[in-house]
Amino acid sequence: MPTQFHPVTYADSEPRAPRDRWDRLDVLRGLAMVWMTAFHFCFDLSYLQLWRQDFYHNPVWTWQRTAIVSLFLLCAGLAQAAAQSKQTSTARFCRRWAQVAGCALLVSAGSYLVFPNSYIYFGVLHGVAVMLLLLRLLQGCNHRVLFPIALLCLLAPSLYQYFASGFPASLVKLLNAKPFTPLGLVTRKPATEDFVPVLPWLGVMLLGFQIGRQQIAKAGAWLPAYLARPAQNTLSRGLAWLGRHSLPYYMLHQLVLMGGLMLLVLLLPTVLD
Repeated sequence: MPTQFHPVTYADSEPRAPRDRWDRLDVLRGLAMVWMTAFHFCFDLSYLQLWRQDFYHNPVWTWQRTAIVSLFLLCAGLAQAAAQSKQTSTARFCRRWAQVAGCALLVSAGSYLVFPNSYIYFGVLHGVAVMLLLLRLLQGCNHRVLFPIALLCLLAPSLYQYFASGFPASLVKLLNAKPFTPLGLVTRKPATEDFVPVLPWLGVMLLGFQIGRQQIAKAGAWLPAYLARPAQNTLSRGLAWLGRHSLPYYMLHQLVLMGGLMLLVLLLPTVLD
């Protein structure tokens, strides 16, 4: 019997996201990566003294950083909810986790070469690697347990700082020591170029996970229906591609930005002469 012929339509010819992903979640993650790139470009300009800005204290920059990390971790939580709903295998989770953890080690090594006195020992990738494991342990909890845990994670650093003066000085000193700062219960930010401790950021990832899980469980819920909708134009398809390749992009973008600006600084006097 001859096979039935199916004409190729325009929609069939468009590149598609992998079928086990939420397309517009990748778009949202891609937007976070673009925002991060713009932020890092401005930081590099300041670092090379091409545009003086205070990235460590000016709220214009500190609040942007908070927003970028929050968006990225919300996406990570939503992605884990989608993975749970599709019963993603433990082997696949372990492979992805190993990639994140390995890249975190590379970030530490690379940042030590550039910032030996403030290298990144627990930045966003280090935090994500630890938080993914913790979320994996907590994902069986229902919303009556998970939401309070998320709220406690969000409030814990502020509560600790408020009451720290009443704690034993030895405890405060211990938690401010470098090996314990990844917990996030500190009275002063450690000297590092990127710091994403477990508290409060685990709370952001847990919120993303629980919101996604609750939405998936509801028939006809708007969030999974919206996020699974395919990207429909060139811009959104490009952002979705970027979101699907966020880890290699994260690892390479600063090499290109900083390297390009350093080259410009070296060549500019020659060109002007």
